[in-house]
Amino acid sequence: MNIRSLTRGDGVVIGAAVLLLIASFLDIYSIDGAPDSADIPSLWGSGSVVLGVVLAGVIGAALVVVNRAMPQPRKVAGLDLGQFGIAFTVFAAWCALGNIFDPAGAFDNDGGASGIGAGMGLILALVATLVMAAAAVATPLLPALKGTLIPAARPAAPQPYGGQPQGGYGYPGAQQQPYGGQPGQPGQPGPSFGGQPQPGQPQPGQPQPGQPQAPQQAQAQPAGDFSPFWFAVPVPRPLFAEDGSPTPIAELAPGTWYLAVEQRGANLVAQTQDGRRGVLQDSSGIQRG
Repeated sequence: MNIRSLTRGDGVVIGAAVLLLIASFLDIYSIDGAPDSADIPSLWGSGSVVLGVVLAGVIGAALVVVNRAMPQPRKVAGLDLGQFGIAFTVFAAWCALGNIFDPAGAFDNDGGASGIGAGMGLILALVATLVMAAAAVATPLLPALKGTLIPAARPAAPQPYGGQPQGGYGYPGAQQQPYGGQPGQPGQPGPSFGGQPQPGQPQPGQPQPGQPQAPQQAQAQPAGDFSPFWFAVPVPRPLFAEDGSPTPIAELAPGTWYLAVEQRGANLVAQTQDGRRGVLQDSSGIQRG
């Protein structure tokens, strides 16, 4: 499970589930004229409220969150766990609404339960289940709720893919010594005054004596202006093999940084943290590091 794949909508669902649990310990009834010392049961005193509101809402929230955190959605009877969770949250909100209108149930049919209304526990349970169901249904639809709940930390500036580490004095790409400065390695002759090389010292860019000259192809820069960069995906996305097979080789999860090493048209060739490379066909909305 990857908690970094949770979205803002999942955070709303978790908060609503916590509010529902708090409401379950509050009064289920509000009785007119009852003293403050009256012993009024909580939501746990009604079996129908516990099963239809409290447990249904908590189970639905758990299914939605667990399904989002799993690498691959689990399916039961052709439906994934997230869809079952959404159904549970909607059912809990519907039951809570019914108990608000008729908290005493069948006891008030003959007028024997007059003056009984919905208590603070039922009112908060209705608010919690409505928010929970709305967030569970709207998360796949609203971009504002699709954002990651836990933002990924930005990585350190990466070394270009395939690049060479910075070397000492005279290494290709290394910074030159300041005017009059001493070379970094002892025993090597430094440049003479004015920056002119000493006699017998090879000119910059010329091969050392006895050193084979690098092939022309190795010295040429890659075509195009693409530079490797780190990126993170907003939602889980599949990574396909470079040979074009339709079966994904991995899934990129939100909250994790991946390295884009090549661009092929509208697709990106990405490298995972375990070294696997594949093609990301949907690069919309990615966050660059």
